[in-house]
Amino acid sequence: MEIFLLILFGLIGGVFGGMGMGGGTLLIPLLTIFLAVNQKLAQGYNLIAFLVMAVFVLIMHTKNKMVDIKSVIILDVFGVAFCILGALLISVIESEILHYIYAGFLILLSFYEFYKLFQKDK
Repeated sequence: MEIFLLILFGLIGGVFGGMGMGGGTLLIPLLTIFLAVNQKLAQGYNLIAFLVMAVFVLIMHTKNKMVDIKSVIILDVFGVAFCILGALLISVIESEILHYIYAGFLILLSFYEFYKLFQKDK
């Protein structure tokens, strides 16, 4: 059963990641809720899965001329800098606290998405 769920979760994360919607936003909760994976471990799984998927998605988006290299470089410089800060921060935060922080992030994200949805209709 566990291998079936891993395949299913990989499929779901891949589809959402390929569409640029962040497959990890779904993958992390799926791993922690349904497979009882530790929050930090789930984030590690997500990062490794993301690296592999990102290579293929980047190739396809570049072929379709959907990548602005100048913007990517700017994003990467600041992204890498704060990624290092985040990695240092996660080493001192307990997994349970991180779980609540991530849950709060998802709740805020859902409120924002609903807000945008209703603003669009006006």
